[in-house]
Amino acid sequence: MFTGIITDIGTIAELEDRGDLRARIRCGYEAGGIAIGASIACDGICLTVVDRGPAEGGAWFDVDVSAETVARTNIRSGRAAWAAGRRINLERALRLGDELGGHIVSGHVDGRAEVVASRREGDSTRMTFRAPEALARFVAPKGSVALNGTSLTVNEVEGRDFGVNLIPHTLTCTTWGEIRAGDEVNLEIDTLARYVARLAEHMAAA
Repeated sequence: MFTGIITDIGTIAELEDRGDLRARIRCGYEAGGIAIGASIACDGICLTVVDRGPAEGGAWFDVDVSAETVARTNIRSGRAAWAAGRRINLERALRLGDELGGHIVSGHVDGRAEVVASRREGDSTRMTFRAPEALARFVAPKGSVALNGTSLTVNEVEGRDFGVNLIPHTLTCTTWGEIRAGDEVNLEIDTLARYVARLAEHMAAA
C-alpha cells in the first residue's frame, strides 16, 4: 500500500526486453535501505525490486514489468513512454506507523488518462484530464485519484473530463512540471469509489 505522497524522483537508467521488461531506475534512496522483494511505486505502478546496488548520489534498483502492466500503463505510450533519462515519481511502500498524508493507493493502475488542457492559475497549475469511458464513472468531485502515483483531489467533473489543481510544492517535488497537454498519465481510481459504485449497482439490481 502507498499514500500517493511522492518521496523521490527516479531516473530510468536502462531498459531491456527479456520476455518481461527489465528496468533499472536510479534514485536518491540508500542502497542498503532497499530490500530485494520490496515494493516501490514507479509513476504509480507497484513494482517489485529484483536487484539493487549503490550509485553516485543514491542507489539503483531493477524491476520486472509484465506485458499486462505495460498494456495498462503509459510505459510504452507516446511522449510519456519510459526511456533512458526519463524521470519518474517514486514512493516507498507504507509502513506501520507512517503518516497517511494522501489516500490509500494500491499501485495497481486502472488505465491511462489523457491530459487535455493545462493552464496557470496564480502560482498553481490547473490540469484537465480525460478518463477512459469504463473508469469515468468512478471519478467524483472532491474525491481522490492517483495520477502518476500522486494523490490528487478532483475539483470538477464533466462527462469523462475532470480537473485537478497542482500547487507549486507538488510541481517542484514531482515530475508534474514536465507534463504537457497530449501526454497520457497513469490513473488509479479511489478504491472506496469503486466499492461504493459496485454497492450502488447491486442495490439497484436487487
